Amino acid sequence: MADLQAILDSIYADIQPRIGEGKVADYIPELAKVDPKQFGMAIVTVDGKVYRVGDADTAFSIQSISKVFMLTLALGKVGEGLWKRVGREPSGSAFNSIVQLEHESGIPRNPFINTGAIAVSDVVMAGHAPREAIGELLRFVRYLADDESITIDDKVARSETQTGYRNFALANFMRAYRNLDHPVDHVLGVYFHQCALSMSCEQLARAGLFLAARGSNPTTGHSVVSPKRARRINALMLTCGHYDGSGDFAYHVGLPGKSGVGGGIFAVAPGIASIAVWSPGLNKVGNSQLGAAALEMLAARTGWSVFGD
Repeated sequence: MADLQAILDSIYADIQPRIGEGKVADYIPELAKVDPKQFGMAIVTVDGKVYRVGDADTAFSIQSISKVFMLTLALGKVGEGLWKRVGREPSGSAFNSIVQLEHESGIPRNPFINTGAIAVSDVVMAGHAPREAIGELLRFVRYLADDESITIDDKVARSETQTGYRNFALANFMRAYRNLDHPVDHVLGVYFHQCALSMSCEQLARAGLFLAARGSNPTTGHSVVSPKRARRINALMLTCGHYDGSGDFAYHVGLPGKSGVGGGIFAVAPGIASIAVWSPGLNKVGNSQLGAAALEMLAARTGWSVFGD
C-alpha cells in the first residue's frame, strides 16, 4: 500500500489555501456558530493502522452520518422488512423535500434523506421510550469505535428541536399516511439527538470500519453485520449518501459515502479502509465542499475508487 500518511499530508497541503470555503449550516443556530476555518481527515485501514491530518481529533456534529448507524440498528431489528417502510432509490430532491413524499404516499425514497431517516428512527424505537432508543444508538457507536468518550451534544439537539419545523411537517405527513407508529414528538426527539452525535474524524472512521471489512471490526474482532448486509449498506451509501449530490460524488470520488450538514463525510474503501473528513463549509447541496474535494484527491492518489483506478 502507498504511504498513506504522505498522501494525506499532500492532500492537506493542497487543501490548506482553501480552508474556510463553503457556507456553514446556519439554519441550525448551534451549527451557525462553528468556525468554518477547520479541516481534519482520518483513515483507519482494515489492519488497524490510523493516519490523520489537521483537525482530525476535533469533535463535530456528525448530523446525517448518524443515519448509517441507525440504519444498521434497524436492519438488525426487522431485517428486510424495513423496506416496506422506506425505499432504496436515490431521491434527486433536497434532503428535506416534502413533494416526493406526497407523490409516493408517505413512503420515503431512501433511508438517508430526512423522511427515510425519521422512519428508520421510528423502527429503532419499537418497544422503547425515546431516551432508551437514544441510549441504544450511543452504546452502539461507542462499541463500534471502542471509545466510551463519544457523546451527544445536547445544545445541538435542543437547537434542532427548536427550529426543525420542516422535519415536524415531514413526520406529521408520514404519520398521516400511517408510516410512523410512535408520536411525532417522540420520534423526532430520537432523530434530533442522533443527529447531534459529536465525534472526531478518527472516532468516526473507527466506528465505520466494519463497513470496510465485510461487516466485522478487525481491530476488536467483533462481528457487527453479515458481509451481505455490509455490502448492501455500502451500495445505499454510494447511490443515496449525498442527497441530490450523490451522482456527482460517485462520479468524482467513486466510494460509498455519507455526508452530514455538520461538514463531515464518512467514506468506505471496501476491503481497504474507512475514511472520515470534516470541514464545516458546505456546497449548495449541503455537502462539505472541502471534504468532497479531499476525498476526490484521495481516490485519485490511491486508486481506491470502486470503479477502478
